Amino acid sequence: MTDTRPAAVIILAAGEGTRMKSTLPKVLHRIGGRSLLGHAIAAARDTGPEHLVVVVRHDRDRVAGHVGEVDAAALVADQDDIKGTGRATECALAALPADLAGTVLVTYGDVPLLTGETLRGLIAAHEGAGSAVTVMTAVRPDPSGYGRIVRAGDGSVQAIVEHKDATAEQLAIREINSGIYAFDAAVLRSALTRVTTDNAQAEKYLTDVLGIARSDGAGVAAYSCDDVWQSEGVNDRVQLAELGRILNERQAAKWMRAGVTIVDPATTWIDVDVTIGQDTTILPGTQLLGATTIGAEAIVGPEVTARDSEIGPRAHVRRAELDLAVVGEGASVGPFSYLRPGTELGAGGKIGGFVETKNAKIGPKAKVPHLTYCGDATIGEGANIGAGTIFANYDGVKKAHTTIGRHSFVGSNSVIVAPVTVADGAYVGAGTTLTGDVDPGQIAVARTKQRNVDGWVERARPGTATAIAAAEARTNAESRTNAETGKA
Repeated sequence: MTDTRPAAVIILAAGEGTRMKSTLPKVLHRIGGRSLLGHAIAAARDTGPEHLVVVVRHDRDRVAGHVGEVDAAALVADQDDIKGTGRATECALAALPADLAGTVLVTYGDVPLLTGETLRGLIAAHEGAGSAVTVMTAVRPDPSGYGRIVRAGDGSVQAIVEHKDATAEQLAIREINSGIYAFDAAVLRSALTRVTTDNAQAEKYLTDVLGIARSDGAGVAAYSCDDVWQSEGVNDRVQLAELGRILNERQAAKWMRAGVTIVDPATTWIDVDVTIGQDTTILPGTQLLGATTIGAEAIVGPEVTARDSEIGPRAHVRRAELDLAVVGEGASVGPFSYLRPGTELGAGGKIGGFVETKNAKIGPKAKVPHLTYCGDATIGEGANIGAGTIFANYDGVKKAHTTIGRHSFVGSNSVIVAPVTVADGAYVGAGTTLTGDVDPGQIAVARTKQRNVDGWVERARPGTATAIAAAEARTNAESRTNAETGKA
């Protein structure tokens, strides 16, 4: 395969996509963690083009803004009031140098499974044959609705015939036009000046360039892509979901071939920018989203959602949600835990069941085992936070920080009212509401002495089941006492 870079790649993304029934432009809908347009730009960039142009029109500012976020070096060209793929391509060429020479690829913003490898194959076939135009084709079991590729006796492309215009013989052809092309830049510029809008839709069609090039005596060839899904576009949400499923199946297969165990690929979703280490196991119901990274020999799942998070080697995360969080090597998370942005769990640490953390740095081998909210806190190495502890970090106006020292211990059902510092090697007694600092070696206890008020239930809640139970228990106790002392 040639290493030749295309002079330019043009991505057509001007359409409204009315069948999506959405206020969001079609090319901004997402699968696999990227917009449809994002997938198209990634594939285009993989060819190493000298120039990349995205043609926009519908909801222009929104789409153009997204292009800038995805690829700041890409050019944006505006399609004018003249409709059609040919005019869109012409508008893109106007944004490129007038002396542009070489191969120009034209592709679309709604073909998310198309890969850079396939585009490079198209370039190699185009330039290897010395063709003026090469169209990428695919063979479909059911070609209904697609333009058919009519080949000449020498195998070159004689014509592209739209389904509605095809004869019975042509309808039997299963090779279809993907709409993705490689052009010689000079041929493309010249031919587009001769393409008209003299058709039923009053549009300037890019397909007309093939006929013009052929009539000029230039070579028109086809490059057949064996993977029909790479030519599949998205027109509605049914197709969006279908292509999302196919993309996800391919992601799962890629990682399994790389040495990752995925127990149930059908219920595991992996975005395209996720990375997973060798010998990691992904259990059912897991979603790995965004730029999440997972180290080797980890166990993730079941029922984990990790978004833009890091999970270290040999960590174990189950039934949890992670958002911009870091889990260290050999650490344990879950079940039923929520790690919000800014959470960092150190190596060998633990965040247990029904724990929520936010902006919390939890040191190596430190434990927040269960039933705790830990926000805006730093917890030192080896510290232990007892069940039911609340880090009261917000006073209604501002957030404040808590520091728990190394190998310190916070008893169950404590409330830590920030800002406070518990030094290294200190204790907080169970049930404490802590409002001040604790020095090394101290134990802080802040709770009132227990006081039991006799007869309160019968006086305050007369006639209730509780009062009746209390009276019965008192009578039974008195009876046992009398029996033990020999009283009648």
